[in-house]
Amino acid sequence: MNPTAASRPIFVKQWTPANINELHENSLCSLIGIEFLERGENFLSARMPVDRRTTQPVGILHGGASVTLAETLGSVAAWLCLDEGENAVGLDINANHIRAVSSGWVYGTARPAHVGRTTHVWTIDIVDEQQRLVCTSRITIAIVPSRREPKFDR
Repeated sequence: MNPTAASRPIFVKQWTPANINELHENSLCSLIGIEFLERGENFLSARMPVDRRTTQPVGILHGGASVTLAETLGSVAAWLCLDEGENAVGLDINANHIRAVSSGWVYGTARPAHVGRTTHVWTIDIVDEQQRLVCTSRITIAIVPSRREPKFDR
């Protein structure tokens, strides 16, 4: 992405982190404690606890939990860029697990590498409470016609 495009606001939808958290009630996100924190002009961030819901039996953060946080951030960030009638679905994701974490919180930030008409590519970095890199991930998103709009489960 060129520097000019990266500095331009890319999100179309005006959803706040509170709106996004409400949308994800009663989903995998709420089950494992993912909370959206901040939406910038060209990034979206969230945190996830490192606790019994997200660790392996040996007590460290499960790689699948990190990938869940990354996919959630990339998919939601892409969805925020779309017009009504379009949806963002994960096509491919990879993750490199760099550091073990056994307690506290991890924080993920999704930033665009490519925002196109039919595909997006997002990079998600996950850090611990000391800002040390825990996992870096890249997700490719397919932009498809929406079959249904998100609904609130109240």
